[in-house]
Amino acid sequence: MSLADTHFQSTVLKEARRIVVKVGSSLVTNEGRGLDEAAIAEWCRQLAALTAQGRELIMVSSGAIAEGMKRLGWSTRPTAVNELQAAAAVGQMGLAHMYETKLRENGLGSAQVLLTHADLADRERYLNARSTLLTLLQHGVVPVINENDTVVNDEIKFGDNDTLGALVANLVEADALVILTDQKGLYTSDPRKNPDATFVREAQAGDAALEQMAGGAGSSIGRGGMLTKILAAKRAARSGASTVIAWGREPDALVRLTEGTAIGTLLVAPTQKTQARKLWMADHLQLRGAVLVDAGAAHKIAAEGKSLLPIGMVGVEGEFSRGDVIAVRNEAGQELARGLANYASAEARLLCRKPSSEIEGLLGYAAEPEMLHRDNMIVSQ
Repeated sequence: MSLADTHFQSTVLKEARRIVVKVGSSLVTNEGRGLDEAAIAEWCRQLAALTAQGRELIMVSSGAIAEGMKRLGWSTRPTAVNELQAAAAVGQMGLAHMYETKLRENGLGSAQVLLTHADLADRERYLNARSTLLTLLQHGVVPVINENDTVVNDEIKFGDNDTLGALVANLVEADALVILTDQKGLYTSDPRKNPDATFVREAQAGDAALEQMAGGAGSSIGRGGMLTKILAAKRAARSGASTVIAWGREPDALVRLTEGTAIGTLLVAPTQKTQARKLWMADHLQLRGAVLVDAGAAHKIAAEGKSLLPIGMVGVEGEFSRGDVIAVRNEAGQELARGLANYASAEARLLCRKPSSEIEGLLGYAAEPEMLHRDNMIVSQ
């Protein structure tokens, strides 16, 4: 797909069921003048409209530090880490309350989720965060996510919520990421400096030319610029999520995008969601271990695409942790599938031939009823 291509693939957002929406500080705080209640109310109204259509929405919102600065009476962003953390702590109170109020007014429940990059780098914490978010979505609750700026330091200095939005899209295997910003979208160069700059309606996420044309940060309030959005789209594409970069003040932007209207810049993921997951698992040439299954479980997995329950396991090979990619083999040693283990190898050995109802009694907790869930398992061809 060339950068000159103006054909907007309307089906990308139209068919998206799970969408991560990221909104920047300059929009949330009206360029630093305190939380923009009207704007947040409008986005929450649109989230409610999309939820009513059966879609699942996650909001990644900047604005805590900016709101904290306003509440503390600071006109310029501090540079000291402790002051940034203090501003984040103060501002997070108002940010969470505003979203909770506006979502409730539209009949939606809300939850505050604070994450750090370290949470998503550690595999077990990654899976715990994923389980929490998916459970919230199952209950019709809109998670409002922000980086936990009160306990991190290098993320405050170098991080941005564009990246966090992409990581969340990967985490929950979203169909699309929508980045709402104070720009109309991507141009071939900075339109504020080059009157000949042309608008990029559509391109492929990860195209090296996009990074070359993206400029730096354009606001004194937020930390991200167009480059962080381009890189976020590249990251989101790894799990098959396409990204739209659009102006946050565009009337009914979220609703119209899901109707197929051409708004902003669409950066299309080169692979679909299921293909991306399959490629990722297939890339694990050296697996940490395997579970052996009986004939009944082998048939359910290979022929019916079912999850693997502990009762079907007859043995465990190797040493692995929860979240590692492992193989599923029949008793002859033939690989039937591979996927993400819900339990570590030592736990799996205790669970062999046991019904799921006994997991908590054996381990003292029950993370999942399955050893491998079919959504996180790829059946061998």
